[in-house]
Amino acid sequence: MEERELGRTGERVPALGIGTWQLGSDHAAAVESLKEGMHLGMRFIDTAEMYHTEGIVGEAIKGEEVFLATKVSPEHFRYADVKKACNESLKRLGVKQIDLYQLHWPNRRVPISETMKAMEELVKEGKIRYIGVSNFSIEDINEANACLKNNEIVSNQVQYSLAAREIERELAKFCNKEGITIIAYSPLARGSLLAKSHGNMDLLRVIGERHGKSAAQVALNWVASKDNTIAIPKAGRLEHMRENAKVLDFKLEKKEIEELENFFRDYVNRGFVEFGKELAKGNSAILGKLVSFRERMRQKPKKAA
Repeated sequence: MEERELGRTGERVPALGIGTWQLGSDHAAAVESLKEGMHLGMRFIDTAEMYHTEGIVGEAIKGEEVFLATKVSPEHFRYADVKKACNESLKRLGVKQIDLYQLHWPNRRVPISETMKAMEELVKEGKIRYIGVSNFSIEDINEANACLKNNEIVSNQVQYSLAAREIERELAKFCNKEGITIIAYSPLARGSLLAKSHGNMDLLRVIGERHGKSAAQVALNWVASKDNTIAIPKAGRLEHMRENAKVLDFKLEKKEIEELENFFRDYVNRGFVEFGKELAKGNSAILGKLVSFRERMRQKPKKAA
């Protein structure tokens, strides 16, 4: 499995990992799928207390060598709450240390200095190794990094796919310059890239046939081949996990990359909220709630009169 350096840590991790949001209701199948993914080299596993999948991940990783990432929810950004949330995640995961602990969304109602103080103490206590963030803007990252004394933010987990490319405006360039790894969630745009009604499948299928690959593998390859990027597709079934494991064993031609990017150019200038609302019309109602929560948390509380 191809590897990437995580931030500026010197740590090498798989360029293709496993996401666990909405992993599915079949517990046994999910555990089996995760184990298969790890055995195939996808040893970067991402979860979150908000996903309610830490228990499944904990069961799957027993006895395995894995790079484990999870997230603390924004409502737990107070100092004591961060510490408590981490301890509870450790218990659910069945481990003594989390490799990458991430702030799930910005929360401007809690001073970031308070949150980062707790994060640094968790590093000092050996409960976490690295500090990451998720869905943070450039401003959010700079503010959070300025509060760290002995550590730095090593990653920013954001939505990134052929259909959701907002980060290409400024955020990706900033992260590359600052040595902050991009962790791409929803690299298949929650399945919308494979929707035949959108005409997406035709181009992806044609390019895939040239390489003996599926449309999904082409879309994932485009993301995972980006510099400084780790893709974390979800795969709740064995056949999908095995398919994902072969995403990086071929290389898209420059002309094919241009074809893909030109075809999906209409999405480039569409922000996360707009794209999220579109997806929320389908089977991702929870996304709409997260988007609304994100918008609310980014607003500073009004001062009392």
